[in-house]
Amino acid sequence: MTVAPLLQVKDLSVSFGASDQPSVVDKVSFYIQPGESVGLVGESGSGKSLTALSLMKLLSYPQAFHSSGEILFKGKNILTLSGPELRAIRGATMSMVFQDPLTSLNPVHTIGDQIVESIRIHRPVSLEKARKEALDLLETVQFREAKHRMKAYPFELSGGERQRVVIAMAIANKPDLLIADEPTTSLDVTIQEQILDLLKDLQKKNGMALLLISHDLAIIRKMTERVLVMNKGQVVESGKTKSVFARPKHAYTKKLLASELKGEGVPLKEKAPLILDAKNIQVSFPREKKKFWHKHPQFLAVEGVNLQIRQGETLGLVGESGSGKSSLAFALGRLQNFEGEVSFLDQPLHQLKGKALRSLRRELQFVFQDPFSSLNPKMTVREIVGEGLRVHKLAKDKADEDRRIKRALQDVQLSMDLLERYPHELSGGQRQRVAIARALILKPKLIILDEPTSALDLSVQAHIIDILKDLQRRYKTSYLFISHDLRVIKAISGRVMVMKSGKIVEEGTADSIFHHPKKAYTKALLKAAILK
Repeated sequence: MTVAPLLQVKDLSVSFGASDQPSVVDKVSFYIQPGESVGLVGESGSGKSLTALSLMKLLSYPQAFHSSGEILFKGKNILTLSGPELRAIRGATMSMVFQDPLTSLNPVHTIGDQIVESIRIHRPVSLEKARKEALDLLETVQFREAKHRMKAYPFELSGGERQRVVIAMAIANKPDLLIADEPTTSLDVTIQEQILDLLKDLQKKNGMALLLISHDLAIIRKMTERVLVMNKGQVVESGKTKSVFARPKHAYTKKLLASELKGEGVPLKEKAPLILDAKNIQVSFPREKKKFWHKHPQFLAVEGVNLQIRQGETLGLVGESGSGKSSLAFALGRLQNFEGEVSFLDQPLHQLKGKALRSLRRELQFVFQDPFSSLNPKMTVREIVGEGLRVHKLAKDKADEDRRIKRALQDVQLSMDLLERYPHELSGGQRQRVAIARALILKPKLIILDEPTSALDLSVQAHIIDILKDLQRRYKTSYLFISHDLRVIKAISGRVMVMKSGKIVEEGTADSIFHHPKKAYTKALLKAAILK
């Protein structure tokens, strides 16, 4: 007896704007059986996320429209359902883990309340029971100090912690189909492995089907039975995952499989001058009070960290999400209150204020982990990338500014067609490249990059790493490169620091860390990365 597909997509097209505009997703067809795992791969901008959002009818209608196609879920056409019918499905029988966790969480509600809401909106559960379920879900996804941080807000969490909250919300009602759009992008390798194993266990226990969207081919290989390869809005190849990976037929599939990170960090020149010297950096946050009259207990996010960065050096910083990496980076850039001393270009950065501090901003730039939240939604790509040139008055005239902006976009492999688009009109990978271009265009002395390639496919990751190394050779730029992806760290870093629970547990040359690790925690990270 043939089992009817849980989901069947027939000739789905997605267009934006006028009816005569070309489709950005062009007649895509596929199916998913109950309990099956299907992977969807392709470079950023290929139409993966638009296809996924269409399945729950979450595009910006009526600006977006479907010129053709059907989406049959349990026999019902999603595209013709009413609002109440769609709300009964979303988050219950079909759920989604979005690519940008910060934008999918409500900034004015605690994470505990948001998980409770996702439970009670679909099931008649008491508030007390829903809170217990919410806590269990957070513990299931390995959320650090879950019981004490149920009342935390999204902005108080690291990128990886926010992603785990989103996953907890998505699986709260045991959906029949989970759509996971880059679900482990912000997670370190050990937690990534745990989350992927968790998704597999949920599939077995609940008979849940999974549509997994990822630029990480190793994850797709490990997690899925069948795979769809998308390029320029079309499915160019599909089949059983093992067969497609072993014997790819389409040239684009072959290109994806051939993409890999190679090389090592740029060698540091002898007696290179010190540009940043941080001593005894400590960052703390107040915990929830147990009694009104008690003082706020402190959560120590960074504890007594010392680090130095020399001209032309790349220092890689690795560790699990929530280990304090981002808090340390924000402290070094004076974006976070901290205790300790930071000397940058022989100036006491921790003491500077006003104009003196602003004058150093050009020389110390950031690329943040969440590109969507770090880009002004009211500015076009042209305005975002060129903002630094205008603020620091670096361009000779309008023509020079325009030339520099276009060169910056070329460096990060972005089309000139995107110049007049806004952040919400870009894919996650495109937004991240805009953020990198914004920092690179000023040619600063030091760039702090917080997971700058996490949203990018492998071929673009390799290109970005090559760009960063090329700029480093030409301009002696220094990088503090924060990543949970040890393959990226190995390809760009000359020296590596390993962080755990706010402390540096091991540091050394990239060669010594990757080939001769001393600490058990470092060995565990490397083992998880190899298993990916």
